[in-house]
Amino acid sequence: MKRSVRILWRVFWGSVIVFNLLILMINWGWLGYMPSMKELENPSSALASDIYASKGEKDDVLIGRYYIQDRSTSKFEDISPNILNALIATEDVRFYEHSGIDPKATLAIPIYMVMQKKRGSSTITQQLAKNLFPRKNENKLTIAFLKLKEWVMAVKLERNLTKNEIITLYLNTVPFSDNVYGIRNASLTFFNKLPAKVSVEEAAVLVGMLKGNTLYNPRRNPGRAFDRRNLILGEMVENNVLKKEEADELKTKPIKLDYHKLDYHEGLAPYFRQVVEQEVKQAIKELKKYDGTPYNIYTDGLKIYTTLDVDMQHHAEEALQEHLAALQKEFIAQPSYASGAVWNKYNNILMQAVKNSPRYLVAKEDGMKEKEILAEFNKPVKMRVFAWNKERYKDTVMSPMDSIKYTRLFLQAGFIAMDPFSGYVKAWVGGIDHNYFQYDHVNQKARRQVGSTIKPLLYTLAVDNGISPCDQVQTTPQDFPGLMKGSYDAGGSKKGPSISMGSALANSINNAALYLLKQVGVNAFVDFVHKCGISATVEPYPSAALGVSDISLYEMLWAYTMFPNQGINTKPIFITRIEDKNGVLIKNFSPESKEIINPVTAYRMVKMMQGVVDHGTGARMRHRYGIKGDIAGKTGTTNKQADAWFIGYTPQILCGAWVGCDDRVFRFGSERLGQGAAAALPIWAYFMRRVYADPKLGYTTEKKFEVPENYNDCNVLDPTSFDRGSTYGSYGDDAYDGEQEQIPAIPEEEWR
Repeated sequence: MKRSVRILWRVFWGSVIVFNLLILMINWGWLGYMPSMKELENPSSALASDIYASKGEKDDVLIGRYYIQDRSTSKFEDISPNILNALIATEDVRFYEHSGIDPKATLAIPIYMVMQKKRGSSTITQQLAKNLFPRKNENKLTIAFLKLKEWVMAVKLERNLTKNEIITLYLNTVPFSDNVYGIRNASLTFFNKLPAKVSVEEAAVLVGMLKGNTLYNPRRNPGRAFDRRNLILGEMVENNVLKKEEADELKTKPIKLDYHKLDYHEGLAPYFRQVVEQEVKQAIKELKKYDGTPYNIYTDGLKIYTTLDVDMQHHAEEALQEHLAALQKEFIAQPSYASGAVWNKYNNILMQAVKNSPRYLVAKEDGMKEKEILAEFNKPVKMRVFAWNKERYKDTVMSPMDSIKYTRLFLQAGFIAMDPFSGYVKAWVGGIDHNYFQYDHVNQKARRQVGSTIKPLLYTLAVDNGISPCDQVQTTPQDFPGLMKGSYDAGGSKKGPSISMGSALANSINNAALYLLKQVGVNAFVDFVHKCGISATVEPYPSAALGVSDISLYEMLWAYTMFPNQGINTKPIFITRIEDKNGVLIKNFSPESKEIINPVTAYRMVKMMQGVVDHGTGARMRHRYGIKGDIAGKTGTTNKQADAWFIGYTPQILCGAWVGCDDRVFRFGSERLGQGAAAALPIWAYFMRRVYADPKLGYTTEKKFEVPENYNDCNVLDPTSFDRGSTYGSYGDDAYDGEQEQIPAIPEEEWR
């Protein structure tokens, strides 16, 4: 053998040995980190957690996600063959033949390099390895080594996983357009379908995105996505998984998206999703995974199941929008608001809002002087602001200063509906639009002065202490020795110095509430309020009976559950269970209930609160909105119409509404428009109209409040026993309904 030949053979075998040693060293992790098979099989990619609501008897409905990356997983059997066929035909036609590395494609690399053609040679398995452990510090010197490392990982994957497991893992980790990861998220986002339901042409669109997430995004670049889809349909024909005739027909169809990107602001119940997020974070704080590490709502792919009813949530959002859109027009039409003169009086609030704005804080950090910043705030710029129109926004030109004035004068609202027996929250609307106003006006920390909605709790305590609904109560000024000087006159009755207890509640007579407070004791009332589930501070002053305390809508409904529930107090619950990414239960939630009063006392309160709706301050529920059936409830209005409330219930459901501005100084100057019956009650009425008209929900006006055994009482609802007027209005006037909800003669510093 010639010397040159011997050298050539030595070089060849030496290269083989070095190459194999290099492969072994890569595999053993001697030349850099090599993930174990456990890590390859169970990638640590961040998985989005899903939140579900119910829709009648159908499957749970995905309404949102919590994530760092919008990523999800699917099982092989849950992925349509259309997706698998499109992927293999496009990315790796010999996927089921090779062992991780395609020899034909690899050997063809030099040929394509010489021909200067860019053609991918990586198999699906190699791409999976790259997706699981993305390249770092890639350059011309390291690219070959990194490629070898991916080959090793690909072979390990092939040796330890089935082909079906590999392609499933690939589809679960690959990025699609709009920063969506995983085939499940992609099919839900772009077609509102689970992967199992995706059609052939839809599968081609989804797979087409993998070539270029932005370039072939069907939402942003529909033309390019259309061409890419048709190219993939052609490749499916070449791979014998689609007939040419069918492909030709599909190529003529336009791409029809059903886009549903679940982000933080958009979609159903954004305020509810916000409160669930915080509740779950608190609930999983002490829980540990099998490896001892804590759960993370943003990365562990949790499945969160809630009590929310999709249809009822839609009805609630529509009801609130219907009323607030109309009410806002009347609110902003008030002369000082329409002209902007109101800001002359409240310039301090305006300047505080300016200084709290991100624009101001950034300018401060950049070293701008106060005078310069304010000058910038008065320069008109293009911007998008909230508006009560179909789009819920308008593009306009105004100064940042004017935009703050514009935004602060929007009426806000909160609405919640729940099953008072199970405690399940069915609907939760925390504001008018989450894109522009993120503050949730329903949750336990969102507290406002409750006005006369506190009175049913006082009356309950009085009834429980032996006072009959038909007993006469005083409506004259009351004195409280040791608590205040002189007599407290908060408003009496035209009918006389005393009226029936039922009439006093129906017409919300303030002095009658003070009289009952005097009978039961201030401290006893405060204790009872807390016993009902209200954790907010209630100061032991006479004005507590008139609702000067700041309490959340959530807690008020919690307290009211005892009325339709025969004395049983049930805490509102909105999460039923949390599962891990594999569907294993990690946390269960159960209702918390306790007996507060006996069924007879509860029913007496129901009868009196029916009087509010049938004959008293909430009478427009019947004669203006025409809502039929058994309804009981209470209106509430605070000083100068800063807050408007209505909490009502039927034999099947309990709901509450609040309306007001975030800045309490902005309010209706008219009692006609700003009282609870006018500003809050209509949301309740519009919601129940929709609920009763929706047969699949099962709510009916035929249902009656259940009468407890041994109930024998006077005719609480006898119309002749009701006061026909008060010092604040006359009964039956639709503009005012005789409502006496104001809280006069209380120092401002006490009720704020």
